[in-house]
Amino acid sequence: MRRLRQLAQRTPPGRERYIDLLRALAITMVVLGHWGVTAIGYDNGRPAGHSALADLRWAWPLTWVAQVMPVFFLVGGYANAASLAARRRRGGSAAGWLVDRSARLVRPTTVLLLVLSAGAGIATLRGADAGQVRTVVWFATIPLWFLVAYVAVVALTPPMYALHRRFGLAVPTALVVLVALGDLGRLLGPAALADGNYLFGWLAVHQVGFAWYDAARPDARRTGDAAGADAADAGEAGPRGLFRRGLPLSGRAGAVLLGGGLVALVLLTVAGPYPVAMLHVPGERLDNAAPPSLALMAAAAAQLGLILLLRRPAGRWLRRSGPWQAVLAVNAVVLTLFLWHLTAAVLLVGLLDALGVLPAPPVGSAAWWAWRVPWLLALAAVLAVLVAVFGPVEARTRRPAATGPAGAGGRRLRAGLAVAGYAGVLVGLLLNSLAPKTAPEPLGLPAPALVAYLAGAGLLRLLRSGRAGPRRPG
Repeated sequence: MRRLRQLAQRTPPGRERYIDLLRALAITMVVLGHWGVTAIGYDNGRPAGHSALADLRWAWPLTWVAQVMPVFFLVGGYANAASLAARRRRGGSAAGWLVDRSARLVRPTTVLLLVLSAGAGIATLRGADAGQVRTVVWFATIPLWFLVAYVAVVALTPPMYALHRRFGLAVPTALVVLVALGDLGRLLGPAALADGNYLFGWLAVHQVGFAWYDAARPDARRTGDAAGADAADAGEAGPRGLFRRGLPLSGRAGAVLLGGGLVALVLLTVAGPYPVAMLHVPGERLDNAAPPSLALMAAAAAQLGLILLLRRPAGRWLRRSGPWQAVLAVNAVVLTLFLWHLTAAVLLVGLLDALGVLPAPPVGSAAWWAWRVPWLLALAAVLAVLVAVFGPVEARTRRPAATGPAGAGGRRLRAGLAVAGYAGVLVGLLLNSLAPKTAPEPLGLPAPALVAYLAGAGLLRLLRSGRAGPRRPG
């Protein structure tokens, strides 16, 4: 508590605290949503989980709020733009920023994968079926689907922010058009045309985060890139039209986005070909989130509108010490919460099954609803233990000092090695996510996925330590 009070007191006055609140709320909603919507049953005598949404059609419109991945990419865009801009003001390079930015993402993820693979290996040596081992690890690593996309947009931040500085809001507009074209492939064929939406959709939301930063940053009034937070609230930030760099932050802009997003969402889902649910529902022809669809882009617009409408009162509330300390506490371990929350479910289900007291009532029954509260409380207790053990890995990640160039050749080498490191991490995460959940994997993870990931993570670690590529203080 003392450290949190110190952090709260040292918060710069110009910090957009609302961004931190949104990140904390988004991850909390993801965790509670996954836990709450998971139905546990038995398949061939073994515990198995599946989404309850297929049996709860009335809850599908609630996913327009519960699907908060757009919020996370929005605040990620703001934070990445702020961090990259600050790095460049100190004379640092984009490659150095990429290397240092990888620490907060890669270190907690590496711990998760090593712990899971070690546990899987022990289980296999003790006679567990390799296919069952893979199923358990597959379920625990479902969050890595999201991390694949987020690591990709982080790696692309330097060139995409350069595009934003030149073309402003025209960039996310063009990306949404690409999402729509991809959806035509899903609806009319070939379906492979939609594969690009995994990147285009999340990049679009991430770019809007850039625009928010440009509108709200403290030096906006001095540079003329945006007219500062007050002028932005009045809708006067930067040039007019799609090429403006600052996001309109006024209540009027929020109302327009909320209303327009909801109208588009109703037309696309109720009257159009898209499912109403913004989360995966077994048996539905389309999945609005995998890959992101035009309907999800409409939901993101509506969410952005609501976020802007709440921005001023939330900002005033966050000036209070108590709420701000709570936000800081969650953000210190936000990735740990996300990465381990399904592992907590695996551990709890395994424990209850071993004790012979695992409830498996039918979805929607009175017993199922009665089990929701103790289920969530028990999961929260297990996750709290996991965060206490593994949270310090994330919370103690230090921000390296700015570094200067080491010659043109050195900068190019460092940039190439950074790209190679990110590529290894991405390939490893993607191979794991694409591997069948019942494939016999003694370590729970495909060996090529584990090798690629650890090679990329190791290279990034060497770059951060200065032992790979030239690095000298700037």
